[in-house]
Parts: sequence; C-alpha cells; structure tokens
Amino acid sequence: MKPIRILVDADACPVKEEIYKVAFRREVPVTMVSNARFRMPDHPLLGRVVVSDSFDAADDWIAEQADPRCIVVTADILLADRCLKAGASVLANNGKPFTAASIGPAIATRAIMADLRAGALGGADGITGGPAPFSKADRSRFLQALDETLVKLEQSA
Repeated sequence: MKPIRILVDADACPVKEEIYKVAFRREVPVTMVSNARFRMPDHPLLGRVVVSDSFDAADDWIAEQADPRCIVVTADILLADRCLKAGASVLANNGKPFTAASIGPAIATRAIMADLRAGALGGADGITGGPAPFSKADRSRFLQALDETLVKLEQSA
C-alpha cells in the first residue's frame, strides 16, 4: 500500500510551519509545490517541486499526483474539486475540509462572488476585499484537522 503523504499548494499557504510540525511528529512526507522557491527546513520528509509560472501549473501537478492516500492542503476551490475527484482528502488553510458534499456549494459561491466583484469594479457598490485575516484560531483548527485527517487515513489502511 502506498504511504500517506501531504501535498501542499504552497505559494500562498499560511500554515507551512504547522504542516512541518505535524509531518515531523507523525513522520509523514510532505511535498511543497510552488511557482517560486521559498525557504523551508532541510529535512528528509520535506520535498519541493517548483513548477513553471504558467497559469495553474502548480494545481495541475498536484491534481495529477493526488490519490486516496494523499492529503492536499489548498485554498483553491477548483483544485480542491479536482483532488476530491481523485480520491484525496482536502483541507483548506483554515482547517475546514473540502468534501464531496461541500465542494459544489463552494464552487457556486466562488462563481457568485466573482460575478459580484466583476460588477463592483464598474461601480461603487463597496464589494471589495478578500477573506478575513488569518487568525490563531484558524491555525489551531488547521492543526487539529490535519491530525484528524491523518488518523482517519492511517485507520483506513
């Protein structure tokens, strides 16, 4: 059976340190996928894949590697959908899992918000900004969710 591994959409990931901490404690390999190099610890469990800067290159690499023995960490809803279809477990950076039941509404909300932002650009509707600032509670929720997801994968072996 393939080992459990964690694939990270790393370019804008705010929980890299938390991922490293869990990976080291549980001895789970991690692959950080990004469009550019960034600093990370030198550790045998950590791998790095730097893809081209073409649109969706990191997403494409992660989606091709995703399988039922993977946990994918991403904030990208469309990548989450692709990885769920490959059988992977998917966690958002705030620890909320993407599931077969939640991904459809998440994609719909994403489309609605994109439409609203596009309309707001032409007027002064006040629809601006992005997600709420990342909090300590988000980090804590992520750590707990990553641990719980690893336990579920280990038990399903």
